[in-house]
Amino acid sequence: MQRLALILVGLLGSALAAPASTRLRSRGNSRIIGGSDADIADYPWQLSFEYSGSHICGASIMSSSWALTAAHCAVGLRLPLVYFRAGSSIRESGGAVHRASSGYMHGSYDSDTLDYDVAVIMVIGSLLDSNAQAVSLPSDGYDPEGGLAVTVTGWGTTYTDGPAASTLQKVDIGIVDRNTCRSIFANDNTVTDRMVCAGEAGRSVCNGDSGGPLVSGSTQVGIVSWGNPECEAAPGVYASVGNLRSWIRTATAV
Repeated sequence: MQRLALILVGLLGSALAAPASTRLRSRGNSRIIGGSDADIADYPWQLSFEYSGSHICGASIMSSSWALTAAHCAVGLRLPLVYFRAGSSIRESGGAVHRASSGYMHGSYDSDTLDYDVAVIMVIGSLLDSNAQAVSLPSDGYDPEGGLAVTVTGWGTTYTDGPAASTLQKVDIGIVDRNTCRSIFANDNTVTDRMVCAGEAGRSVCNGDSGGPLVSGSTQVGIVSWGNPECEAAPGVYASVGNLRSWIRTATAV
């Protein structure tokens, strides 16, 4: 059975403590590791997840009214202060800002392991315009194979504890097969079937990229979830959109 947890006034409940040394922090300044400036016109599904006027995470446009993000990004937030900025490459500036109205997280989300790290949030009005378009979603159960070319975008730090960037970043990377990824993180956290791995040392995600989209072409295959605290050291780990696809459909009808 697909499990839903309704996001109400407190979005996802009490504040989330870091579950493991490998977790990406969802708060603070952010920029991609080893990336370059990106134009929102090339990644029109990218959203900035803002809380009380500040960027805290990434997200993506699924439809005119639904945003897709990581569950850990929304924990402990008050719904009236949650907004999504669409159609802008510049952090906390430009585009159109939409207030959240309701949403769901996966009922099996585990704050210790970050398993089932997915949330969907509805906004007031339409997210879509000339520079804001929905991403495609994969078929149920899709599991990207090792070596698949993918791209991740966001406003994540250029190096561990590094400076904030004002312009959207992107980096082209590849999927790391799950068994290899499990061996990389064997002493830190469990890489489950609800996760995919991508990137390499020096080309990955970092603090503030959480919740953002990992895409193959224009199809989203992952949601930035966690990684090594030394962002330059290893691939990133993402919630698997294919594995969680049927839950997303149940929650949103998208």
